[in-house]
Amino acid sequence: DFVEMFVGVGASRVRDLFSQAKESAPCIIFLDEIDAVGRKRGAGMGGGNDEREQTLNAILVEMDGFDTSENIIVIAATNRPDVLDPALLRPGRFDREIIIDLPDVAGREKILEVHAREVKLAEGVDLSSVARGTPGFSGAELEALVNEAAILAAMRDHAFVHRSDLEEARDKVRFGRQKKSRVMDLEDKKITAYHEAGHALVNVLLENTEPVHKVTIIPRGMALGATMMLPEKDRMHMSKKQLLDELAVLYGGRVAEDLFCDDITSGASNDIQRATQLARLMVTEWGMSDALGPIRLSERTGSDFLGNDFAVGRDHSEETQHKVDEEVAAILDAAHQRARNIIENGREEMERIAQALLKYETIEGEEVNSLVDGVPPEDLRPPKPESVPPPLPSPQEGEEPESKNEASSGHDVPPAGEEGLSPA
Repeated sequence: DFVEMFVGVGASRVRDLFSQAKESAPCIIFLDEIDAVGRKRGAGMGGGNDEREQTLNAILVEMDGFDTSENIIVIAATNRPDVLDPALLRPGRFDREIIIDLPDVAGREKILEVHAREVKLAEGVDLSSVARGTPGFSGAELEALVNEAAILAAMRDHAFVHRSDLEEARDKVRFGRQKKSRVMDLEDKKITAYHEAGHALVNVLLENTEPVHKVTIIPRGMALGATMMLPEKDRMHMSKKQLLDELAVLYGGRVAEDLFCDDITSGASNDIQRATQLARLMVTEWGMSDALGPIRLSERTGSDFLGNDFAVGRDHSEETQHKVDEEVAAILDAAHQRARNIIENGREEMERIAQALLKYETIEGEEVNSLVDGVPPEDLRPPKPESVPPPLPSPQEGEEPESKNEASSGHDVPPAGEEGLSPA
């Protein structure tokens, strides 16, 4: 914490820090969230900006005063390297960058092993399987997963953390907590069921999509329902075919509302927002537009004068922007029509998925595939046969059989002389 309400405190603390480091050498100085004081310098919009720049200048001056005999290493961390002042990254200062990516499968397994030391795992729990089912999770999310699993196990009176606890915790960390207390009437349930069935059906019938993990009409987070897709592996690239299929899946919910509920609702707002953002990235960032070709078009550019805090203008003309808007609209219209064709040709499959959701509220990915293959909702979860109690053992040779009164269960023999019964 360098910058305070008093002018000059930040620079003074920087000088004190480096002075203590020189007295304690060899040592390491670690500056977390360096972007708080290391943002690009500019004219600024107030006195607070001047104080931050004074602190940054003090850091630059102190780092310039090092030589190879100081035995002091300065390390800084940030998740916004794009806003750092170029002077910080010049040789002699922070000239070596180390990028910490999200952990891969092996890394996730090691992280889970560290956090699982604090909990009792049930026999048969395979952390490598849990690691494969958590692509894209950060270390903090994996820690939260283990903690949530332990809480769920305690709430369920489990002596150990079972695999089911870990799976439910994973869904909670990734998709949000279930809100079973939020009561929906039958009409809202019907709309949500068909909306999620539309997502699920389009996802199952398209080739370049992630497999469906679970579909639910129980509210989670801010959503009334969810169709959860779980990647089978860490994805390093997104192909154009995958992106176009994902756009069609996003529009599956809106199309299902239109075809089966005779009206559309605001429930698809997040789907439309994500689809629009994805299509615009395809056109302006990833060069996937047939009309504009492989070109990058920045929507906004920063100003060095304003320290990159404000964005102004574009780096292309109004005519080009008009073409961008037309191309984005064309991609979205094609995805919407594609989803509509799939759902219109799969009305029976849609009905089965929606009715199963209304009946069970939550269905697994394998059950969705079974419904698409023709299994009726009532046969999706056949009742388990009732277990027949084993026969009573026959009396062994030489043993007296139990008396009739002793053999009768659930009824006590009334004492002699009770009304309506003769004495024994």
